[in-house]
Amino acid sequence: MYATANEDLAIVVADVAPKAAKVIGDALDVRVAATTVGGANVVGALLAMNSRGAVVTGFAGPRELEPLKGLAVLVLPHRLNAAGNNILCNDRGALVNPGYDDRTVRLIGDALGVETVRGTVAGMRTIGSAGVATNKGMLAHPHASEAELAVVKDVLKVPAMITTANYGTAQVGACLVANTKGAVVGDRTTPIELGRIEEGLGYF
Repeated sequence: MYATANEDLAIVVADVAPKAAKVIGDALDVRVAATTVGGANVVGALLAMNSRGAVVTGFAGPRELEPLKGLAVLVLPHRLNAAGNNILCNDRGALVNPGYDDRTVRLIGDALGVETVRGTVAGMRTIGSAGVATNKGMLAHPHASEAELAVVKDVLKVPAMITTANYGTAQVGACLVANTKGAVVGDRTTPIELGRIEEGLGYF
């Protein structure tokens, strides 16, 4: 909810403690930029990005977009504007909320530079909160169906695994931020959950 990352950059809340920013930067091996999005601190819910582009809420201001320089940026022209909650993406594909119209799906795909398909995870349309994806793997809400996981694997072109995080929380996308180099998870995440996260995201 409070951070998101690609292979080179992590966006974190504007009031993040310097020590926490360093931990995130070291774990993911990325540059860290602190900002708000649409005046809010829930930057992970309002911003989705991969290594090519970023999709942000329509409420984002010009100064808030400055850390995204170098990426193709789409300011989302749709009422479902919590981009981080409604888009699950990596550098190979994107799964988006089924409520997006054809034009919005096309714009998202153009910004991220990937094939973009509507879908659900565990029946949830807010797929960004129900899963987390990198270029090595994807973690999904434990109630995700085999059919949904098959779509995820086809679109994102990575293996998919179900798990919880942060001591049983099913909305794994709201509990961790990850790239191919590492992940940052809530401190209540259990050793069993950590094992599944490491396996699902291909860290060993």
